[in-house]
Amino acid sequence: MTRVYLSVDMEGVAGIATLDQIIRGGSGYPRAQELMTGEANAAIRAAFDAGASEVRVSDSHGTMDNLLAERLDPRARLVSGGPRPSCMVAGLERGDSVALFIGYHAGAGTRGVLAHTFSSNFTEVRLNGEPVTEAEVNGLYAAALGVPVGVITGDDEICDVARKAFPDATKVVVKVSHGFSSADSVSPEASATAIGEAVAAAVAAADRGDLRPGAVPERFLLEADFSVPLMADYAENVPGVRRVSGRTLSAELDDPDGLVRMIMAWYYTAAVGAQQMAAIAHRR
Repeated sequence: MTRVYLSVDMEGVAGIATLDQIIRGGSGYPRAQELMTGEANAAIRAAFDAGASEVRVSDSHGTMDNLLAERLDPRARLVSGGPRPSCMVAGLERGDSVALFIGYHAGAGTRGVLAHTFSSNFTEVRLNGEPVTEAEVNGLYAAALGVPVGVITGDDEICDVARKAFPDATKVVVKVSHGFSSADSVSPEASATAIGEAVAAAVAAADRGDLRPGAVPERFLLEADFSVPLMADYAENVPGVRRVSGRTLSAELDDPDGLVRMIMAWYYTAAVGAQQMAAIAHRR
């Protein structure tokens, strides 16, 4: 039994570079859905062709209901919608053979295409004092379940991070960042081909036992800098949180599951803070 898990984001997909494409309601969003679904299908097909017995796909962007379900390879199962405590790795289980991160992006504050870390309301997220990306947090969640990460695709910035964080994983650069909303991208066809080749190799490596889960640290000190203090005011009310400064919160967690859950708690409370700010501005 070879069970393959896909977490599919949108910002790192080939042909996507602007906010108009990744936000529901933007004129470019429907096309971005097609591009995202195309890369997901390339990975699904390759996984089954390489001998996967099961492929589970997590829609991992924004509201987590972006993939065009009616166009998705019918052999795959789809995890969609939110909120969900494990966010981008919902549905990942102990016993899965390999995790694949498709369409991922660089972390907040970097030059990557549409770079952020879980929320645009965070200006930086750190673990044990070091900035982390969504890929690294999700990789720790996978590692705690004994699941290796086999493939990461996206722009050159996230692939540079992945070379250190996931040395055994195949990195597929589908575009080169020219800034936050500008990129030099390969075509969707070329991206699908490269992703398919990487996924096939990763599934075969997982079958051979050549992939190993990453290391899980003993300590999980989470810190996040919020864009404005009001958002930190809201998130500070989550149990176990310490206020470090006007815009910074911290929390000590027990494991990667607690880490992801705390990030999600801050994510949603910060979103409430942002809505409050918008409401106040509207009344003026």
